[in-house]
Amino acid sequence: MNERELRRADGGALRVLVVDDESTLAELLSMALRYEGWEVRTAADGSSAVRAAREFRPDAVVLDIMLPDFDGLEVLRRMRAETPDVPVLFLTARDAVEDRVAGLTAGGDDYVTKPFSLEELVARLRGLLRRSGMTAARQGSEIAVGDLTLDEDSHEVHRGGDPVDLTATEFELLRFLMRNPKRVLSKAQILDRVWHYDFGGQSNVVELYVSYLRKKVDAGRPPMIHTVRGAGYVLKPAG
Repeated sequence: MNERELRRADGGALRVLVVDDESTLAELLSMALRYEGWEVRTAADGSSAVRAAREFRPDAVVLDIMLPDFDGLEVLRRMRAETPDVPVLFLTARDAVEDRVAGLTAGGDDYVTKPFSLEELVARLRGLLRRSGMTAARQGSEIAVGDLTLDEDSHEVHRGGDPVDLTATEFELLRFLMRNPKRVLSKAQILDRVWHYDFGGQSNVVELYVSYLRKKVDAGRPPMIHTVRGAGYVLKPAG
């Protein structure tokens, strides 16, 4: 689909949490969102929704107002206590009181009333994600951190204007680091994003490729790739 350019800042698939106690509807929504290329998790009540939000760290939430334990507004309050900026699209019954709906939409959130079309919901969700500024359709293909640049289209990398020749895997690793500058990334996160599996016993492959990258990116220059003992690796501008 032509909208699949919407991705997380680190290049990964967008994550959407769907909260609805109607299992058939939740499954339909999940299918529609996965078709967009997004990662989806579902929850059937408020407490599991709050727990899922904490573990899954969604980029957006589709949230039914009426839930078995506590309502969607309380779910939102608890989520926002930990993730203040997560955009939420509310699902509400058509007979909802007008002033309550107005309260839901405060702060840039949106809502759809049941019954709704899947196309409308996906379109509303795309709009929310764009407005949140957390994602964007790709415009430029170049990432820059300090004097290090990486072109995602041509796969060219330069440090201080000098070309840096990388293998395909080294390029993917550097791209992930550069999309998350000044953020410590664990070996597990790197394995999951670059090698697409979560193998605790294979963390030495991360160490190996970080050492390869250092020899090419940092050789003879102030270092940009740093080890944070017991936590992972971080890339930041030199100096």
